[in-house]
Amino acid sequence: MKPRTGFSGMRRYRGGSMEQVLLNIGFGSTVVSDRVVAIVAPNSAPMKRLKDEAKKDKRLVDATHGRRTRSIIIMDSNHVVLSAIQSETISQRFSTLKGTP
Repeated sequence: MKPRTGFSGMRRYRGGSMEQVLLNIGFGSTVVSDRVVAIVAPNSAPMKRLKDEAKKDKRLVDATHGRRTRSIIIMDSNHVVLSAIQSETISQRFSTLKGTP
């Protein structure tokens, strides 16, 4: 099935009767926007601990493609996704998807 695209931060897929909106997190990687709980900067000690615990528990998804981690995305499944895109940029894309300023 071919995705319908809007702007660069959004793709909609129809899977059965449900439409999923994908959030672009950089370098061709996307996450389902309805599953995102938080988008945070990785530079604080609690976020570094969160990342280390997720790696230990095999819940870490590294979508940085070898680049420096600039944001951490926490999913409702308790997975932690690393991205090389600034957290502010991803937050703006997320806000646009949800229709909030």
